[in-house]
Amino acid sequence: MSAGGVAALLCWLSCCTSALWRYYCYSPNYLIFSTRSTIILEYEGTSFSEWKVPETCSIEDKRSPRTQLRCHSPGFQLIKPIVTGPDEEERYLSVEDSPICFLWYFRVINFTHNLTQSLILWVYDPENADSSELARTAKVPSLNSMVLTKMLAALGQAPFIKTLLKQKTYFPTDDIVQGTWRITIPMAATDALKMIVDNHIIFQDCFVAELHFLLTAPLLRLPETPHFLPITSPPGSPLISSWFPCLPSVVVVVSDQETFQTNDSFHTLIRVRVPPNILSDDERHSVSDVTITTSGIFFLIRGVLYMKTAFTFVRLGRKNNLPDGGLTGISARKWCSGEYLFKSKGKRSWMATWTQHEVYLAYGSLRFLKVATTAKLKTLLKLSPTATLTIHHVEYTAHPLEIGLLLYYCSTCTATKNVYIVIYNEDTKQFVCQDFTIEIPMDNFFTPYFIFSSMPDVILHDKHRIHYCYQNFTITGILETPTGNGNLSTLSHDSVIQEVYLDYFGNVLIKMENNIIFYSKTNIRDAVKLHLWANDRTKMSIFMSASGEIILVYLLDNGKLQAQSYPLKLEIQSITFKSQDKCPYAAFSNNVFNTFYILDKGENLTLWAEIVYPENFGLFVMVDAYGPKILEQKREIAYEIASGYCTKTMTITFYQSINYEAVNDYFKLQDQNTGTLLVDFQPSQFSKTCAVVKKVFQVAVGCDRGKFIAVKGFNNKDCLHHDFSYVIEKSYLRDRPSENLKVRFDWKKYGCPLKLDSKEKFQPSIQLFNANGFIEDVKANFIVWEIHGRDDYSFNNTMKQSGCAHEAQTWKSMIALNKHLPLDDVWGPENYRHCFSYAIGKPGDLNQPYEIINSSNGNHIYWPMGHSGMYVFRVKILDPNYSYCNLTAIFAVETTGVIPRPNAYLVASLLFVLMLLFLSILVLSYFHYMTIYRQNIYEPLHKLQSKQKKN
Repeated sequence: MSAGGVAALLCWLSCCTSALWRYYCYSPNYLIFSTRSTIILEYEGTSFSEWKVPETCSIEDKRSPRTQLRCHSPGFQLIKPIVTGPDEEERYLSVEDSPICFLWYFRVINFTHNLTQSLILWVYDPENADSSELARTAKVPSLNSMVLTKMLAALGQAPFIKTLLKQKTYFPTDDIVQGTWRITIPMAATDALKMIVDNHIIFQDCFVAELHFLLTAPLLRLPETPHFLPITSPPGSPLISSWFPCLPSVVVVVSDQETFQTNDSFHTLIRVRVPPNILSDDERHSVSDVTITTSGIFFLIRGVLYMKTAFTFVRLGRKNNLPDGGLTGISARKWCSGEYLFKSKGKRSWMATWTQHEVYLAYGSLRFLKVATTAKLKTLLKLSPTATLTIHHVEYTAHPLEIGLLLYYCSTCTATKNVYIVIYNEDTKQFVCQDFTIEIPMDNFFTPYFIFSSMPDVILHDKHRIHYCYQNFTITGILETPTGNGNLSTLSHDSVIQEVYLDYFGNVLIKMENNIIFYSKTNIRDAVKLHLWANDRTKMSIFMSASGEIILVYLLDNGKLQAQSYPLKLEIQSITFKSQDKCPYAAFSNNVFNTFYILDKGENLTLWAEIVYPENFGLFVMVDAYGPKILEQKREIAYEIASGYCTKTMTITFYQSINYEAVNDYFKLQDQNTGTLLVDFQPSQFSKTCAVVKKVFQVAVGCDRGKFIAVKGFNNKDCLHHDFSYVIEKSYLRDRPSENLKVRFDWKKYGCPLKLDSKEKFQPSIQLFNANGFIEDVKANFIVWEIHGRDDYSFNNTMKQSGCAHEAQTWKSMIALNKHLPLDDVWGPENYRHCFSYAIGKPGDLNQPYEIINSSNGNHIYWPMGHSGMYVFRVKILDPNYSYCNLTAIFAVETTGVIPRPNAYLVASLLFVLMLLFLSILVLSYFHYMTIYRQNIYEPLHKLQSKQKKN
């Protein structure tokens, strides 16, 4: 936000009655707050006299309510306005002596024709930047920024972009041009978290700060139609909002004057309006809840759900499997989980809505499914059928496949009711009642917020208190306050709790109705009151910016929204300075770079976490895992002491040791040992001043759907890309049909065939790939078969040559055992049995061809019939301990070099046709020449002679 915009906003805020003061700087999101920064102080109220600042700071005009401050020494600086009447609160501003002075500026140009984005980058100094650069509206660098960028480039500065989820790197396409670099990256929906990294060039003792930001494919903006009408919440209502979980810069906000949507963290806004004649005036001003998803914006109005898209505004009801009324709430996901493992064949829901007695989840294209009723829940909770059970709230947890239900239960329903929490898993379709119940008055109501944690930890609030449930409901209680009773209203002039904001870093902000904010952290059992930032007459809400920082959004008198960065870190440091609340550790780091890891059979995952703390504090790294017990863990601890600090490093390896070979029910055992775990690393102790308190990630065990195999040496460039047909002689087919088989060669499916001499042996070489490219050459056993039923090929190794102790499995024997199954399913890892043990199997004939191949057994396919042909093979991994995926691939082989034996009937027919054609030509030639001869006999010869005389 530009300095002018902040000044205008603070001027508007100062029109209200209550007195308070704020500060801001020219660096966006207070990224640079150092001895080099200009600090703008702003007092709101009429009793101001002057500013009290330390001697190490210089102030432009200490008697002006709005002035500039510079602090030349690092440390905590006491700043306080001196006023007539009661004292104003003082702040301890933490001013750093930081070498970070410059910032990266970027703008994006989207190219939809090739799905790429071009980022224009340059460096700017926020203390000497242009107003358009501070407002993030600049198209080209200012003169100062251009000179600064060129100077850094001359010194060797060269930025690049790194994606944090998929760890991809993109470099500038050209050298610096007109003071800017240009980097082209592909549009990505899932790899949205990016950062600008440089090679740490120093200029005037200053570095450029690395910049984290969110960037995804451009989102469709809803058009503003002139004759459409506003849709709002009831008069006097607080702001209602919703945002994309993986892209928090996309927000919809409903006020009692307008509804707004932003795609860029409130830098630009559009009004969301609805067509006339669909809602009455009362209904248009009765929005009670809102949710934004990829399908559109959903409004809950008087128990009915409506959907707004770029082109439609419709009412949802029975045709969508929803009731026509009686809905009490809607909810979407709050935490980003772009990747997850779904064991069943179903899909993950993207929105929930509920009545007092039913829960509906949205799947696919506006298809709702009823997943719970209070009658079913009474049976689960073993409650009396005659008692009253109601569904009060439904909220998605941090687990990508779980949803929490907040239930109220009472028998007589006169004085008190009981609160239950039930977790529903969309994959297993199971409800689990949590070990938590609390009795509250009948007129009291809770709102749940599931925090970003591996376990389903939840915060509940009523009007006055915050109830917490940590460590999978083993630690419960009320968030304490300095007064000791946990009642936040007593510390906020009897105001009530209006909103609880949680982020990925463990911060908990409790906003009261009068805009007083309390602060806590997840797994901490007390809260502190932060400095007042907005007066009680301003409607305000808390959001996250595209860079992960907190912003406050105000509703202005003219009905518009205005955003302002909020210095949460500085405010926390100011509050905790007096209490000497310090983080118990100096550093907490780990190598968890992804939020999602997937393990296949035989794979393991090794991670480490390290904590550095003062000697004798006795800290350690805690590991919490939530989910099915399908992984074993091996832990190692390394300990080191130096210079009064202890460094403790924990290395943990997740693995499985299950043998799937020759089991009775292969698929059942696989299902029992696949699933998703949520794991977090966190220090054993932390405080409100710790920047990071935990690292949460998923470990999934199962099939990576991005994995596939391919046969080495095959490509789609060495042949003519066209479909054609060919005929397989019936004697070459496994079932020996009565007629030949005509086959259409589908080039898109089969690819280019590999041409081989019919005398040449062939062993397929299998390679494993995933979405990131090549993984390894497959060494496991595999089988091949011709998909159209040909069996005119064999294998050069016999069972005896391969070392079999008894007769090995063959296609013939497996088809005989599984006659009810299609050819693709008769043989696979689920029923594979090796032939190398004397304890099982019959000796049998070991001179049969051995039909199992691997990269080292020397077994090859050969063509014993000695004829040309087209073969389309499918290959399948046979080793039951290799992968959870059914890994198959198709490849085609065309054998050449042998002239096939002619068919006698075909040869006789061809000769007859040729003889008949020859005789026909002779007869026609005879009659043709006879005609010419006759014409020459009867034509007078003198005509020819007379012509010669004239000539």
